[in-house]
Amino acid sequence: MKILIPNLGSTSVKYRLFDFTGGDGTLLTRGGLERVSDHAEAIGQVLGELRSGNWIASEDDLAAVGFKAIMAEGRTGCLELTPEVIDSMEACNNIAPAHNPPYIRGIRLFAEKMPSVPLVGLFETAFYQWAPEASTRYAVPRSWHDVGVRRWGFHGASHKFIAERSAELLGREDVVQRARNLYVDNAGSPVDGPPLRVISCHLGGSSSITGILNGAAVGNSMGLSPQSGLPHNNRVGDLDSMAVLHMMRRDSLSIDDIENALCNEGGLKGLSGGQNDIRDIVAEAGSGNTQAKLALDVYVHSARHWLGAYFAQLNGLDALVFTAGIGENRAGIRAAICRELDRLGIRLDAEKNEAAQAEEMVISADDSPVKVMVKPTNEELVVAREVKRYLDHRRN
Repeated sequence: MKILIPNLGSTSVKYRLFDFTGGDGTLLTRGGLERVSDHAEAIGQVLGELRSGNWIASEDDLAAVGFKAIMAEGRTGCLELTPEVIDSMEACNNIAPAHNPPYIRGIRLFAEKMPSVPLVGLFETAFYQWAPEASTRYAVPRSWHDVGVRRWGFHGASHKFIAERSAELLGREDVVQRARNLYVDNAGSPVDGPPLRVISCHLGGSSSITGILNGAAVGNSMGLSPQSGLPHNNRVGDLDSMAVLHMMRRDSLSIDDIENALCNEGGLKGLSGGQNDIRDIVAEAGSGNTQAKLALDVYVHSARHWLGAYFAQLNGLDALVFTAGIGENRAGIRAAICRELDRLGIRLDAEKNEAAQAEEMVISADDSPVKVMVKPTNEELVVAREVKRYLDHRRN
């Protein structure tokens, strides 16, 4: 069984092809195209590469094409991307303007290219279906909530991967199985041992932190949209809603002006004075740029805020996991987040932390009650596995 997982950017198309013949997902090949101006042509090139490389003889060799979908109105989980589901995704374009539209265009193009192949989406919001209602509600009028204004949470594929892998590393096979089967048995798999409490820090150009209890999320730092939570590379993160009204009235800003400011000019870019790449910001801060240093300080402060929140919600912690581009590669930021948290049971080993670069590694001190780990995420593998489970469940 071969499953293709495309990653559709506004100017790029990347892909991975997995084989599930007798296993839990083997990566056969990967590739991609940059500076894409015609996505239909690019998708044709991707399929041509797979045929010329003898990975597939035709599109009929694909059991499915799987997508890391963002959100849809009134729907979540791992779902076949029917026209009705795609329409419900389109209804959320105003909430996720940078994410939903390019995926919807790509999904429709794949549907045109291969109408007989199932297209299946794993929604980023799916991992938070079992979060307590108190963690998902905003204190807004009920009429707002009834049309979907609530905390949804995102980066679900990445945090689910961490939920599974951290349980494996901690020897909790019962939690591994519960996390793996969340979407097919509605979190019904039993847990035999004591509670397993994990905080997953997906830190990158887009960042979020999730508390995980026994393989299922109790909440996520993002909310209605991928806009909120920690500062992102150019998205503002958490913000008092009155600031929007104040600036609209003060400077006569339009909705488009506000959207551009919050989605394109805020976050680390706004704080640092123009830089939105963490590598550049770290270099500028090291050279004495006070704005760049402030950007790092605000980012770390926000991460510690959410870490503390989920420590309280979980009533303790067994593992703290760093993943994604910043989490996997920036020892200095990991150290700043974990600084003076020994009263919470978090003690880093400075040498291990410095040595950890995009590889699976325990970076906590030997006597640290909490295991602190670096674990490269693998969202595409999670999507492929969930698509496989969806197909198996549908057949049965």
